[in-house]
Amino acid sequence: MSLPRRYLRSPMAWTTAVMLASLLVLALAAPLLWGTAADRPDPFAVLQGPSTAHPFGTDNLGRDVLARVLTATRPSLLLALAATLLGATGGILLGAATAVVGHRARRLLTALINLLLAFPALLVAMFLAVVFGAGAAGAVLALAVAGVPGFARLAQTLSAAVAGTDHLAAARVLGLRRHRLLWRHVLPNTAEPLLLATTTAAGTALVALAGLSFLGLGVQPPDYDWGQLLNQGLDRIYADPLPALAPGLAVLYAAVTFQLLGEVLAGGVARRTPAPRTPAPPPAPRGSPRPKAGGGPAEEGLVLQVEDLTVELPTPGGLIRPVRDVSLALRPGEIVGLVGESGSGKSLTALAIADLLPERARVTRRTLRLLGADLATLTPKQRDRHLATGLATVFQNPASALNPSLRISTQLTEAVRAHRGASRAQALSEAADALRKVGLPPELLRSRPHQLSGGQRQRVMIAAGLMLRPGLIIADEPTTALDVTVQRQITRLLSDIRRETSAAVLFISHDVALVGEFCDRVLVMYAGAVVESLPADRLAGGARHPYTRALVASVPDLAADRDRPLPTVRGTPPDPLKPAPGCPFEPRCPRRRDHCAEQAPPLEDLDADHRVACWNPVPVEVLAS
Repeated sequence: MSLPRRYLRSPMAWTTAVMLASLLVLALAAPLLWGTAADRPDPFAVLQGPSTAHPFGTDNLGRDVLARVLTATRPSLLLALAATLLGATGGILLGAATAVVGHRARRLLTALINLLLAFPALLVAMFLAVVFGAGAAGAVLALAVAGVPGFARLAQTLSAAVAGTDHLAAARVLGLRRHRLLWRHVLPNTAEPLLLATTTAAGTALVALAGLSFLGLGVQPPDYDWGQLLNQGLDRIYADPLPALAPGLAVLYAAVTFQLLGEVLAGGVARRTPAPRTPAPPPAPRGSPRPKAGGGPAEEGLVLQVEDLTVELPTPGGLIRPVRDVSLALRPGEIVGLVGESGSGKSLTALAIADLLPERARVTRRTLRLLGADLATLTPKQRDRHLATGLATVFQNPASALNPSLRISTQLTEAVRAHRGASRAQALSEAADALRKVGLPPELLRSRPHQLSGGQRQRVMIAAGLMLRPGLIIADEPTTALDVTVQRQITRLLSDIRRETSAAVLFISHDVALVGEFCDRVLVMYAGAVVESLPADRLAGGARHPYTRALVASVPDLAADRDRPLPTVRGTPPDPLKPAPGCPFEPRCPRRRDHCAEQAPPLEDLDADHRVACWNPVPVEVLAS
């Protein structure tokens, strides 16, 4: 749905549009229609209460209060908008300049902004209004200066994200002057949230300006605005409240209008990319099994059983399916490798199993059982507890997975204390044992993550997973950021853990050689689907899918000819926004046929331990040669 159409269907947007239009009409037409009545004194109607001729009464000169309130719309709005624009301009330029000036100037500007923020804005406005002198100009300047720090801090925060971008660095290399960097690179990338903040600040400035006029520091007679009219009617508040309430209601009405305008604009920006409709799933290829209604039958002795797992994610370009009909099973003590290029869906598959996908992601599956329990039949609280105690996840980057502000002891013991009710002493004892199992001294319990090396942090992550004795360990590329020696230590550690605890391990990696050596079975993923499943000892010489063969061939060895370029998988993965009807690997496949572009191949059995999704797999005699 387009943005204007969405606004047309929003009751808040309609209400805001009507209120804003009424203010604009009054600001333009009220001085023409009621300006004469607002300024004409009537000695015979002094201080009258509400009547048919004067719905809100008259003031001490007999002037109609309602006409004066309506006529004051223009000066009240113009002065508030002027103060807002001046404050926003100064604050935005001050805050955004921190992204283009040098280090020393940036520190000085940051210190200045922090100093200005230390003083309450309203008190600053009152003080400056006295310094500048009572009157409309002094009040506007006072409010503008008081609003500068808030805009400066917002602009500084937004500009900090732009300061580290490659395009700004490239512009610096090109020698652009600072004012061009500011106008061409910084401000355009921060304009949207700053505009929303300015809209909301206009309502606040209107109230503040009325307050200054009410105190006698703003608009001075014979001119008037809503704040001065409120002051004039205050003396009669107990006898005739309407002359005092009328300007107060006008201030409230205008302030709410600007606040609602900011809310509507912010909501429209947040929902600019609507969640696309879920298209109908493509028809299943001939020969592929139809998914059954409800969960599939449970198999005995499985730690994890997943059937037909699909993940859908909304994106600005439409709905994508980065994981499609993935099925896998792990037995106790088994290590299964999940390999494929970046973006093939390996990590999303693991996150879907662990229920860690973002809220907008949609997960469907025919079966998902962990340690014999069907997760679909559990309540959310039961599912969370079952996943927390039965599954452990070792992430790729332990530096971001560990809380830098907490000691290792706290991070290792909190799960045991939360799920098993262990005492602090017992939890610390178990944490020390877990560190010993991963080859770390218990003294590290007193350390924080930044005091450990990368390999030690990864071992701590594994130790944290062992605290609840899980049946399944999902290791999502746990060795990617480590050197070869530490990689060997981590894989040996996982092998020892599975022998000691009989835990199954789902090992995700893009390192084909490591997976072939470390795992028992290997699942190869491409474009979100499993294209081959085979024993790990057949990976190097017995893979039948052309994609798997290309991955194996791209692994360098010591016997490779150094004068020739390293082999690679030619081409690029398919665009997930434009899925083709046939085999996703067909454009890159050296064995493609016409039929490959028409229909996706199902995952079929070659033998009891080997499955492949290919219409034209590599023949056995070719492998033997």
